[in-house]
Amino acid sequence: MSHPTFGDLGVPADLVEILDRNGIKKPFPIQAASIPDAAAGHDICGRAPTGSGKTIAFGLPLVMRARRAKPNRPTALVLVPTRELAAQVARDLHAVAAARSLRIATIYGGVGYDRQRQALRHGVEVLVACPGRLEDLLEQRDLRLDDAQIVVVDEADRMSDMGFLPAVKRILDKTHRNRQTLLYSATLDDDVNILVHRYQKRPKRFDAAPREDTNGDVQHHFWHATREERVGLLVELVAQYESALVFCRTRHGAERLARQLSRAGVMAAAIHGSRTQPQREKALASFASGHVKVLVATDVAARGIHVDDVSCVVHFDPPATDKDYVHRSGRTGRAGSDGTVITLVGREHHADVRLLQEALRLPQRLDEPKIAEAASVRQRPASPIGEPGPVQRSPGGRARRRHGRGRR
Repeated sequence: MSHPTFGDLGVPADLVEILDRNGIKKPFPIQAASIPDAAAGHDICGRAPTGSGKTIAFGLPLVMRARRAKPNRPTALVLVPTRELAAQVARDLHAVAAARSLRIATIYGGVGYDRQRQALRHGVEVLVACPGRLEDLLEQRDLRLDDAQIVVVDEADRMSDMGFLPAVKRILDKTHRNRQTLLYSATLDDDVNILVHRYQKRPKRFDAAPREDTNGDVQHHFWHATREERVGLLVELVAQYESALVFCRTRHGAERLARQLSRAGVMAAAIHGSRTQPQREKALASFASGHVKVLVATDVAARGIHVDDVSCVVHFDPPATDKDYVHRSGRTGRAGSDGTVITLVGREHHADVRLLQEALRLPQRLDEPKIAEAASVRQRPASPIGEPGPVQRSPGGRARRRHGRGRR
């Protein structure tokens, strides 16, 4: 059976032409599965990981259905957890929105209010916003959401992890009572399910995995390493890779590690919630261009980092939860490239890491560091952690997940 085109999905010819011009020729699974129902006005509940094509999946129906906006009253709203994701969504939708003369604005913290207020006063059809700054502007009466008849909640699980769900609920309560709600999340656990039950009406459900040809092989290593050994070990390790994304638990830890790496001759930059938006954008751009070899990040920044060619992810501090491990580790092994994930484990974290490995169905073992072996051997673990199967729906419209041996 041949793969559908965007035209087959009901996308108008002018938007198909824009997509084609931007190199987007074939729909990803989540796009092929959900666009027809979303364009028809149905609520959508999609379980889809980062990098699976969600932005176009919700963006095309949004552009097809959005109405002209009055000043300070957007007609379409996209809620995202991080500034970087807000900027990326706006960039990805700019061309198709411009084809329909729709105006896009981003709302997030770390930058001044004046430009955001000015954009709202001129009129914005599509508002891409982080909950915190959006609530600030709502409280200051710089906008109203009564006219927002299309609302997207993107990466709802990350919203929950970051404590944004109460704000998301308050925001949704201010939108049009007959809105269309599109919700996307890598997981649909209890907190996210509250949004589904409270704010969606008979949603069409879909479960998607990245396209098979977009994933490389990823090897996972857990190494013994004391706090004193980790910096030196990391310097040796990153010398073997073209790029490395390193995760710390705290902002101070990320800053300290970036300085230590720089003093050791490794070009490094830090990205975390205390950095201004221009600083974060500069660090990401330097990392994406290869000028900076190592990007040191906190979990707050994990979902905002979208760089395909990350050779290695290092958990300098072990993640707090299995979900954090999946989010962090998902930055490597993308766009057909292989990847390596290494977790440095001190004695104080042994018990927590064993529980983490059990939850992820990974072998419960800790090894001595073997840098040359990690850099040369590509061996995928028996269970691809947390990866959903191909998009599926039951005849009644509810998606079902085809499990392998991964986490259930």
